Amino acid sequence: MQKIDDFFTECDLGPRLNQLAGFFNETAAGQSGVPIRKPVIDTRLLPTDPLLYRLIELHARRQGNFDQHYHGSIPYRLEEECRMAHALLRYAELNSTHVSLYSLGTAEGTMARTLSELSRGKIQSLSCSPSEENYRCFMAFGEPPHAHFFLGPFHRVTKDYLRSQETLQQFSGGFDFILEDTTFQMYSPNRQRQIEFVAGHLNEDGILLFMEKFRAADPDDYAARESQKDFGFKTRYFGLAEIQRKSRVVLSTMHECEVTLAEMANAVYAHFRYCVVTWNSGNFYGLAASNSKQNLRRYLSQMVHPAIPAEYVYDPEPYTELATWMGAGEYGARRAAQKHERKSG
Repeated sequence: MQKIDDFFTECDLGPRLNQLAGFFNETAAGQSGVPIRKPVIDTRLLPTDPLLYRLIELHARRQGNFDQHYHGSIPYRLEEECRMAHALLRYAELNSTHVSLYSLGTAEGTMARTLSELSRGKIQSLSCSPSEENYRCFMAFGEPPHAHFFLGPFHRVTKDYLRSQETLQQFSGGFDFILEDTTFQMYSPNRQRQIEFVAGHLNEDGILLFMEKFRAADPDDYAARESQKDFGFKTRYFGLAEIQRKSRVVLSTMHECEVTLAEMANAVYAHFRYCVVTWNSGNFYGLAASNSKQNLRRYLSQMVHPAIPAEYVYDPEPYTELATWMGAGEYGARRAAQKHERKSG
């Protein structure tokens, strides 16, 4: 009990709920960080697919204030969000029962809401954010019947809370998919405890998706990729003064809570046997982790090719097993397998 209380205290004292709270609330309200134009998907990078195009169209209509700031800040993150959503839709279409998705800390929960709406309830979703302005954006199009929103930080979504809410009881047994989208890095660098807590909400063969910004082993590499992001992409949507303001107000604080990919791998393999890189854009990586190799392959097989120009992609590239990239594939997999067996026993 003391362990979980300490974790809750750590999260409560994190930058997201304290020194960065004003930035997030103002951006979600559209009072600052507004791009000079709304980011739109470069469809030339994606295949011609009717389902994908329907998803892109609905997603664009459901976006809120923070979405537009976020997608204008990370190169080709909007394309990747729709690529991920498309894979989840295709996965759900092949499933005999409904699919549950928990999208934690993802602003107004646009992707989750879009998936629940477009699938007509085949995908049941829960999103969360501690910013009331994000909840208002989520509700701007009416209360969706198959998508839910918790107004509060991710660590306050406990199994006891889910069981206590009639509309959320369906999620108390676990989720099929959980998406952590640049959330952990706003609280602390304690990936071990963060992943342990969130993984407790996952079904036995479920998949935990990560989207995070990572420190580089070489600080010069990190800085070069930041410059590429800022001057090769963000200037399409923000003026130089706004880019510098965000770097001063947010990014320096957030950097203290970032980890390296190697540190992330150690935290992930403490709970999962398999972890694959799904996307890369400069210092940002997408990962998919699971204890079911078959289920993970099933999800990955539904993903179309990453929609991003090659100059933004670095090592390790998409579809690389993270343990293999670390040069410790057998060790990492064996360590996770042993831990999993101990838990099962």
